[in-house]
Amino acid sequence: MRILIHDHSGHPFQAELSRELARRGHTVTHSYVSGYVSGKGRLQAEPGETITFEGIGGDKPIENMRLLDRLKREITRGFELVQHVRRVDPDITMLSNVQIPTLVIFTVAMLVLRRPWVLWHQDVYAVAVRSFTGTKLPKRFAAVAAAFEIAERFCSRRARAIVVISPSFVPVHERWGTSEKVTVIPNWAPLDEIFPVERKNDWAVENGLDGVSTLLYSGTLGLKHNPKLLVHLARRVIDLGRPVRLVVVNSGPAIEVIGEEAERLGVPVTLLPFQPYERLPEVLGSGDVLLVLLDKEAGAFSVPSKTLSYLCAGRPVLGMLPAENLAADLIGRADGVVVSPEEAELDAAAAWAAEVLADAGRLERIGHAARGLAEQEFALSGCADRFERLLGEAAR
Repeated sequence: MRILIHDHSGHPFQAELSRELARRGHTVTHSYVSGYVSGKGRLQAEPGETITFEGIGGDKPIENMRLLDRLKREITRGFELVQHVRRVDPDITMLSNVQIPTLVIFTVAMLVLRRPWVLWHQDVYAVAVRSFTGTKLPKRFAAVAAAFEIAERFCSRRARAIVVISPSFVPVHERWGTSEKVTVIPNWAPLDEIFPVERKNDWAVENGLDGVSTLLYSGTLGLKHNPKLLVHLARRVIDLGRPVRLVVVNSGPAIEVIGEEAERLGVPVTLLPFQPYERLPEVLGSGDVLLVLLDKEAGAFSVPSKTLSYLCAGRPVLGMLPAENLAADLIGRADGVVVSPEEAELDAAAAWAAEVLADAGRLERIGHAARGLAEQEFALSGCADRFERLLGEAAR
């Protein structure tokens, strides 16, 4: 088959799937939006690989704060994506993490061109916008949420197949009348690319983190996160008599918020931009406890992929997220701890962090449990088998 996988974000595990499908003899093009600033995966073909990687949309960093400019850009990207499909001429296309305006343009074009495609549904945007309306978004965004639901339902009905990342997505598709073509395949992380390293590694030494206990967060920070909770957690750990440094690896407006709050509360902090993917094992290995953050409004409809990378890295994980989220179950099974993302729950989280930071043997045992769970859950062959079968059926 000629396969096009377009992942807007350029995340690691989508690229790993594309590589595996290429290894199985398929002609695979993997594309992503070059200007989207995030922790990207390995997006260059290595010598001997037959896969093609392509960035679209230009390399200029994307600014998402101006809504009208964002809408115009996402509509334009829809037409760019259509031209991309026509040029690659795949038997089947699969889309992941694509914004709603882009997805609508793409869907209409594929309907006209009579080309089959698969939706890899990573977030239910309509639910996300509705949940934040009246809190982090103005009340007028209720109309946006309604429009998004109409658009997502329209696109879902015209996809040949739908992959969702959690069973919690299924009731939404039952309501939309699309559940009969839904397959649940949870996300994973690349075991061979993200692996445990020594706590004192080159990256830790370069950034002055080898001789201090660290709470580390690496990943996006947006509407689904309250970045101040990271600082408040670190402050509580320090107040329990355990010196600790907060390390945040992110590129975006939340960095300024974290820096100001850390200065106000006297929390030692290291703020760094997204790091090259090949150094991610060292980055995560420099954290004594790795932090996951997700607002309660995001609930079951957004699974933080950073959790999966953390488990691969073999480090203890502390999650501040809703208990019903799929990531919460994984963290618990890896001997980590999960608390509700609220100020009132931070004392319990800080007490656990202070305890494990004071016990090197316990840190090591929890890290082994995390890596062991990743090796149990993230075997690529089974996931690739399911995707290969699904894409083949959709292409036919």
